[in-house]
Amino acid sequence: MSLRAPPADRPRSDVETFGVVNVDKPPGPSAHQVAAWVRDLVGVDRAAHAGTLDPKVTGCLPVLLGDATRMAQVFLEGVKEYVAVLELHGPAPTDLESVIKEFEGPLYQKPPRKSAVTRRLRVREVYAIEVLDTKDRQVLLRLRCESGTYIRKLCHDLGLALGTGAHMGHLRRTTTTPFDDTSLVTMHDLADAVAFADGGDEGPFRDAISPAERALVHLPRVTIAPSAAEQVATGAPVYAPGVIGVDPAREPVAETGTGVDIEAGDLVACYTPDGSVVCLGRLVGDPDAERGEVVSLERVLV
Repeated sequence: MSLRAPPADRPRSDVETFGVVNVDKPPGPSAHQVAAWVRDLVGVDRAAHAGTLDPKVTGCLPVLLGDATRMAQVFLEGVKEYVAVLELHGPAPTDLESVIKEFEGPLYQKPPRKSAVTRRLRVREVYAIEVLDTKDRQVLLRLRCESGTYIRKLCHDLGLALGTGAHMGHLRRTTTTPFDDTSLVTMHDLADAVAFADGGDEGPFRDAISPAERALVHLPRVTIAPSAAEQVATGAPVYAPGVIGVDPAREPVAETGTGVDIEAGDLVACYTPDGSVVCLGRLVGDPDAERGEVVSLERVLV
């Protein structure tokens, strides 16, 4: 294994095989199909989407390319944000907003019958739920919630609490940490970017496809010496003498505390001083110690 060039200096081929695209998923295809289209458009052998979206759901769907597919776990615990249409089955009650606000906090949920996961009762947290607009029997909601929250089930439960019954209408994901809807790339944009790059203009390509490090900015950052990175590339953990510094996440997530305190067991990303990621791992020791293991490896990325 060898260390990569710094993200800003990578040739197109390295961005393709270790990159991420924040796709604006259209309605209709499954998330798996979109990832396959991205794979074929870019011309890589592997692509993986971060967080499943149902076929009718639109919005933020990060797609990892090539070796970046090893990083899919970083999206499992991040915050998600959605804009949803709540379709009421009766006239909206006068206390609609106060009832809806009661759903902020930990909620019990059981995955729906069509879900791919085991149907066990579990707890998911809704960090914030806001009524943006109402029209007749439709309520436009913005929700920030824990990964794995079933919005369709939440809409059903809201209908029961409101006494009208309800179901989920249109749903659009606007955030999946650390990506949001300010950097979305449509499939048409991506196809154009690849065509321009083939013609010698890589500007649109580099706007559409980011180095994979972009998907890690919400994780605590451990900078290690190049000599330590070479050892990590062969499967060795990160030891204290090789640690140069530790920084909190550059994009903190207030709801979860990520980026505020780094504690034992936290998932961290290790980089060389030039900003190239080396591995993902768990913090297991004191970075300021003179000896001992600091980061146990989970995924080697070089």
